Amino acid sequence: MSDDSFDSTDPTPSTQSADSTGSNESTGYGTGESGLSEPGYGSIFTDLAYQYIDGEWRAGSGSWDIVDFNPYDGEKLASITAAGVTEIDQAYRAAERAQPGWAATNPYTRRLVFERALRIIDDHEAELTAAITAECGGTAVKAAFELHLVREFLREAIHLALRAEGRILPSPDDTKENRLYRVPVGVIGVISPFNFPFLLSIKSVAPALALGNAVVLKPHQNTPICGGGLVARLFADAGLPAGVLNVVVTDIAEIGDALIEHPVPKVISFTGSDKVGRHVATVAAAHFKRTILELGGNSALIVLEDADLDYAVDAAVFSRFIHQGQVCMAANRVLVDRSVEREFTEKFVAKVRTLKVGDPGDPATHIGPLINSGQAEAITTLVEQTVADGATALVRGRTDGTLVGPSVLTGLAEDSPILGQEIFGPVALIIPFDGEEEAVRLANATPYGLSGAVHTGDVERGVRVAKRIHSGMVHVNDATVHDEAIVPFGGEKHSGVGRLNGDSMVEAFTTTKWISIQHGRSRFPF
Repeated sequence: MSDDSFDSTDPTPSTQSADSTGSNESTGYGTGESGLSEPGYGSIFTDLAYQYIDGEWRAGSGSWDIVDFNPYDGEKLASITAAGVTEIDQAYRAAERAQPGWAATNPYTRRLVFERALRIIDDHEAELTAAITAECGGTAVKAAFELHLVREFLREAIHLALRAEGRILPSPDDTKENRLYRVPVGVIGVISPFNFPFLLSIKSVAPALALGNAVVLKPHQNTPICGGGLVARLFADAGLPAGVLNVVVTDIAEIGDALIEHPVPKVISFTGSDKVGRHVATVAAAHFKRTILELGGNSALIVLEDADLDYAVDAAVFSRFIHQGQVCMAANRVLVDRSVEREFTEKFVAKVRTLKVGDPGDPATHIGPLINSGQAEAITTLVEQTVADGATALVRGRTDGTLVGPSVLTGLAEDSPILGQEIFGPVALIIPFDGEEEAVRLANATPYGLSGAVHTGDVERGVRVAKRIHSGMVHVNDATVHDEAIVPFGGEKHSGVGRLNGDSMVEAFTTTKWISIQHGRSRFPF
């Protein structure tokens, strides 16, 4: 159910146009060669429907077109000829050439790029919101949430530019000095998902750039503009030198593993499903590359018997249904102490029934479309099968194209397949437990370990329970969906490897270099 950001299970990609002819005759954009004006923000989907390599907007050389559709109404937003292996190489080579000069740029100068990027977002917030709604099916709440976090990560990038600190270490030799430098790794490959494409591209791209690296970014093929072209446009307008950031829009069906296997990148930052993450990690390891993997989740929100039930209901509904449940941190499972199960469930169901499903452009809409019809069909089938296996549907959402109404299921057998997987859609599971010990056991009964929440009237009790949950993040008396730019973000088990945010970005996107200086003379044994 989760976001397969790099893989394609069908040899003919679902985004291929049936009458695709490509547009390979145009090799430049904004250069006078194509006769088109310099891209901007007023017509995002026509202006940015290209590859961005070495500071130029150009067409790909792939054999098919990636067609970008509005998931709500099916409108064609853009058509982009896929990048081929040639463009992958060109993008990485451009990054390789540009990176040394960018790394040598004074970090106080580098951070000006991010300051300007913040001002551009403020100046074009309406256009960016409209783009997120059109391409992602994001509601007003989702778009505002995404842009807020983009700003936070750009602000953090300003500080990260100055945070690659070195050290001087002692030596047993009185005349020797040990210097430990923190230096950029060089070039980083970033693969971002469809659910929060602008944010989750920026989240890796901005800190990597701030720390002196160059980047090649591959957005998800369902969100090539918000996750790719828009990021390129933002940093180009903010003054980033050509070649430091390159964007390639393509698919594994076109390029195979070329994006990962290429000799230039030293680190691959991937956000998406655990299935594809495992493949990325395997290929990268075979080529001695580091990986940062932010993968799927199956979060549990625990409601203990002393919790504020009205507040817990609000947190649980938000945690499950924000962006139609297409969030890795979403509360798939709502675990409720049996002593308060009936009251909580009644309140939860009542609130879910108030959620409006429909046009994400309507400010009153809570639940918009899933990213494509395949995802909608998969979620619908999952609910049908779970009910057929004996679960009770307290709320049964109706499917209309890509719109899938919320479902609330209970009465699940402990071995029900739905309990062990990530549900990337608007389906909530209510599971009763008897006491704190069983709550912890159920919360940990999953191969994932990304986020979670504990609701209780005793904060310290909540912390004790949180410490026993095997996940990278747990929130006491709050939602499961949180991201803060300075706090380490990441999961355990199948939910990923490594951490992002704050000082973790320095670890992820730099390396250490030991330089020793002998101020005297060493004595050698021969």
